[in-house]
Amino acid sequence: MCTVVIRVPEPGDGPIRLLAVRDEDPHRPWRPLGAWWPEREGVEGIMDELAGGAWLAHDGATLAVLLNRDGGSTVAVPASRGSLVLDAIAGRDLPDPLTTLGFNLVVADAAGVSVTSWEGGTPRVTRLAPGTHMIAHEDVDAPTTARVAAWLGAFSEAPTDGDPWWGGWIDTLRASTVVEATDDRAIVRDNRPHGYPTQTLLVCVAGVDAAGVTATMARLDEPGAWNELSL
Repeated sequence: MCTVVIRVPEPGDGPIRLLAVRDEDPHRPWRPLGAWWPEREGVEGIMDELAGGAWLAHDGATLAVLLNRDGGSTVAVPASRGSLVLDAIAGRDLPDPLTTLGFNLVVADAAGVSVTSWEGGTPRVTRLAPGTHMIAHEDVDAPTTARVAAWLGAFSEAPTDGDPWWGGWIDTLRASTVVEATDDRAIVRDNRPHGYPTQTLLVCVAGVDAAGVTATMARLDEPGAWNELSL
């Protein structure tokens, strides 16, 4: 139940901005943003050690990040979704047939941002218009997603032209922690009461434009609990 906030500029009006908040089982091993795939030159990402894929990764020009959603393949042992991120930044098509569980795959490059959504059937691709968008486990800007309904307006109003550019969005993220981590509106989350073992582990910010991708991350001191971040 991760969360991603994206600001798509008008053409020629600055870089794409992205804030990604990762929820995962704290006991599932992972590696922070780094070059963990020697066979993929120039690729850096946040690695899932068990399956070898990535939650978020970039190759200096294209960035991709994956969010879970319901549905997907009904095969006995679904394939890992982490490979989709690495394939996306390499420009590879989705596997056919898809054998993963459902997902939202966000891909950003200098030309813009697309979101591929799949919960079975035919994948749907949404090209994001200029503006601020938010996505979690449903569609982009879905008003039925409580955290989107609660905080999209605040992220839309927050500036992303300061130094550092992400200051306004981190202030908004901090303000969102006024609700409990178990609340449906929470972005920094503890999903265990909802039947999932996942808690918020880290925050990543990234910029994407014709000059390339810049990304940095910070992990939370305690899963599912806010602390001031050193990004």
